[in-house]
Amino acid sequence: MRASPISPTVDFEADGEQHGFLKLPYSRNDSAWGAVMIPITVIKRGDGPTVLLTGGNHGDEYEGPIALSKLASTLKAGDINGRLIVVPFMNYPAFRAGTRTSPIDAGNLNRSFPGHPDGTVTQKIADYFQRHLLPLADYVLDIHAGGRTLDFLPFAATHVLADARQQARCEAAMRAFGAPYSMRMLELDSVGLYDSAAEEAGKVFVSTELGGGGSSTAASVAIAERGVYGFLAHAGIIDKESVISEARTTTLLDMPDGACYTTSEHAGLLEMCRDLGDMVSEGDVLARVHDITRSGATPVEYRAKRAGLLAARHFPGLVQTGDTVAVVADIIERNIPVTI
Repeated sequence: MRASPISPTVDFEADGEQHGFLKLPYSRNDSAWGAVMIPITVIKRGDGPTVLLTGGNHGDEYEGPIALSKLASTLKAGDINGRLIVVPFMNYPAFRAGTRTSPIDAGNLNRSFPGHPDGTVTQKIADYFQRHLLPLADYVLDIHAGGRTLDFLPFAATHVLADARQQARCEAAMRAFGAPYSMRMLELDSVGLYDSAAEEAGKVFVSTELGGGGSSTAASVAIAERGVYGFLAHAGIIDKESVISEARTTTLLDMPDGACYTTSEHAGLLEMCRDLGDMVSEGDVLARVHDITRSGATPVEYRAKRAGLLAARHFPGLVQTGDTVAVVADIIERNIPVTI
């Protein structure tokens, strides 16, 4: 396979703080010899673990970009032991456009791994992470939220892995993140995930879903910031004593099968009948979809296929056929003390 067209302007082996770019040549109408310039920060001191932190995998999710931008501007080499690689806006074209996918090639970065150096812009970004950044890392944290079309209870997440020891390490890091909820997540579509690329490479990987609606809140950003520092302390990059740790707990959730998901089979006006965090029973009405082509029609009801906690919901007021309306998760254990 050919070399990546992306070239970093930072030295991953040099001690100190560096703020630069991943430079991807991209010839376009307004810049014949232009480039996509993806901001990156590398902070290093001596030997130690390497942690890769990413936000903006989807361009309409903002907790990660905010928390990681603040981290990159404040953390100093003297504060750490090892190496920290921070990419706040992973899919930079999508982030600049405020869209889930890239406006250049419609690429969903989180469905584009392992990527290809001869592919589209999004595939080239995926390839660089796959072949150049992931091999450097011991721990990987990718911060997501619901974007413009979903809203979530704030949780950190891992997947169920074939390697029980690796899964245990991932779950320990998930709990150290210290979100109000911690999820063993079931993906409906896992093909091409950054998550899978990191897990298959043997990394300790944690993802998140921290709210949604295409914006952020003071509370969701605070969860992201606190979680990043907990994750770094767990990895051994910063001293645990430097993390202000008030007594906190997390609730462990599980998504055991496809019955957790409720999918709309109609397009129309969405009426949510339960709120995030509500406990529901099997058969409870979660939502109604109202016909917007005529008045007087009876709305279609969507009922829970299992009992549990409403952990996610569709966000906009209009819904399309095929949209996820709601996700109901099992509660495995409440009030687990957060330990780093």
